[in-house]
Amino acid sequence: MILAALEALSPLSVSATLVLLALSTLTSAITAALGVGGGVLMIMALAQVMPAAAVIPVHGMVQLGSNVGRVALTWRHIDRAVMAAFVPGVVLGALLAAWLLVQLPPGVLELCIAAFVLYSCWGWGLPKRALGGLGTFVAGLVTTVLSNLVGASGPMVAAFIKEGRSERLPRVATFSACMTVQHLPKAVIFGAAGFVFRDWLAFILVMVAAGFVGTWLGLRLLHRVSDQRFDALFKWALTLLALRLIWLGGQRLWGG
Repeated sequence: MILAALEALSPLSVSATLVLLALSTLTSAITAALGVGGGVLMIMALAQVMPAAAVIPVHGMVQLGSNVGRVALTWRHIDRAVMAAFVPGVVLGALLAAWLLVQLPPGVLELCIAAFVLYSCWGWGLPKRALGGLGTFVAGLVTTVLSNLVGASGPMVAAFIKEGRSERLPRVATFSACMTVQHLPKAVIFGAAGFVFRDWLAFILVMVAAGFVGTWLGLRLLHRVSDQRFDALFKWALTLLALRLIWLGGQRLWGG
């Protein structure tokens, strides 16, 4: 009976579904505890076992649910000024992504994201003007377009949110809120493009449930970490993700 229920969850095999459910818990815990990283690990795992056309839309809905869970548990710490400028950028970015036909050569987007992340972590920091309302609006627009094209905008959003915020809870809460509104338009964009979410709905829902458990565990760990230790872990997590993007982008650009 349990086996039949697992088989009904998704078009994937039972073993693949179980592994991904465990990964949903783990990656949500990583994002809650370190502030970033879980989404990239999840899309890497999904790409190994799912049809290419399903990876970004399904990943987007799973991440939407995971981020909603983090927002529900941390909403008091959200930077509302950032959200007020970020959300309009997301709306415009989603509209651009919906009709964007011309794409850069494969690999260029990943290299651009990696360069921004590494500069944010190890450079001189972004100018104050870039952190204001206009800069946040532009960040929302650009990262939303990237999210719909390559599904890897999380490190870039996290790097932007990092600037000017030294406390760990506001970083995690604001990042989760930004990613929530960024993943939401994917349901409309990919649905309009013909992707059938109904085939993956049960799988998405159980992945979100597993992710909520991971979020709860990760936040318990986060409360035990000092702001200084969190800042160091956060910076190195972003750096490792950026190095992976450089490898992936270089492989796509020059590897053929």
